[in-house]
Amino acid sequence: MKYDVVVIGGGPSGLMAAITAGRHGANTSLIEKGKKLGRKLAISGGGRCNVTNVLPDKELIEHIPGNGKFLYSAFSIFNNYSIIDYFESLGVKLKEEDKGRMFPVNDKAITVVNRLLEQIDQHDINTKLNTKVDAIHYGEDHHTIILDDGEKIETSSVVIAVGGKSVPHTGSEGQGYAWAKKAGHTITDLYPTEVPMTSNEPFIKQKILQGISLRDVTITALKPNGKPIKTHRWDLLFTHEGVSGPAALRLSQYVVKALKKHKVDQLKVSIDCFPDINEQQLVEQLMSASKQSPNKSVKQVWKPMIQERVLLYLMELAQLDPSTTYHHLEKKKVISLAHNMKNFELNVNGTLPIEKAFITGGGVSLKEIVPSEMASKIMDRLYFCGEVLDIHGYTGGFNITAAFSTGYIAGLNAAQRATNYIEE
Repeated sequence: MKYDVVVIGGGPSGLMAAITAGRHGANTSLIEKGKKLGRKLAISGGGRCNVTNVLPDKELIEHIPGNGKFLYSAFSIFNNYSIIDYFESLGVKLKEEDKGRMFPVNDKAITVVNRLLEQIDQHDINTKLNTKVDAIHYGEDHHTIILDDGEKIETSSVVIAVGGKSVPHTGSEGQGYAWAKKAGHTITDLYPTEVPMTSNEPFIKQKILQGISLRDVTITALKPNGKPIKTHRWDLLFTHEGVSGPAALRLSQYVVKALKKHKVDQLKVSIDCFPDINEQQLVEQLMSASKQSPNKSVKQVWKPMIQERVLLYLMELAQLDPSTTYHHLEKKKVISLAHNMKNFELNVNGTLPIEKAFITGGGVSLKEIVPSEMASKIMDRLYFCGEVLDIHGYTGGFNITAAFSTGYIAGLNAAQRATNYIEE
């Protein structure tokens, strides 16, 4: 059978591309190698599905450090507010949480997935699950998709929406890069982003702080000469392998790039546990708190200010006995502690592998893509969307916004190219 549009990949961008193509009159097929559509959506946002972010376009793009400016054209057609309107039109009520993140009111990602699946049915989109694509043969007026069982599917337009190489259990194993290369496209270097960082520091290996979270701190990656590369402010989590949590995840791509650029085995990162005050103010706060309870140990007095295990570790570095009271407190050691709290340094030697990352950095070169169409500049009737492109953002609804937006643009233009449909 011949289709107007075939979408390969049933993730966020692929679902949006297929639905959009179907809505715009294209006879559409959606091929997914797994047994379910929307697997990545179903686990996103901790199972709650952070569908988008309400920041203005300029700020939204700033939160997509991997070529976010490329999305200006796409966002002028289908942006974060378009996504909100779309899902609310399907009966998915959304709520705004901290930092502009938008979630379903019922906190259930499956609601989002189910509404999209209903749209797949409503627009008579042929779905092929548990179906692997072996190859794509490109032609002048149509393309032929070869399935692994030998079946051939002809289509006017192809949309490649198979994701990157991260979270492979959802089906993203990097197969789209080979199909892009066959069409003549360049694949930029692939690397993990939004991924926990690793460290060989003794306190990490000894699990002294494992499982401890620090709220609203800053973490800065430092060049070998000590100059800052990038700082992020949010929550941080110490693990048995290094550091994770949103602030560390956002910083990870800069560490990956810096390790490669400077050809070093490790870099320092510095954590500021009290980013709203300077060291002198922190010294004064510590001294004042101890003075107000002069007979209590400093550990008891100061532990409401910071996680106790972190406090004890930093006090040990400052050679400050936790049982000390104000009567015997040496200010120089308080100054040392405050410095440690403001400059908690550790060496990181890399990140977990790309398969453990939330997002893949790199992908199909954007120099070869028409930004207002998601169309290949090299191969007619070929479109790309989602993470297979060299686009990546921070966690917080930014990657999924890029996926839905590029999916919509790809599906719309693939349909128009195949059917000559003109939107009213």
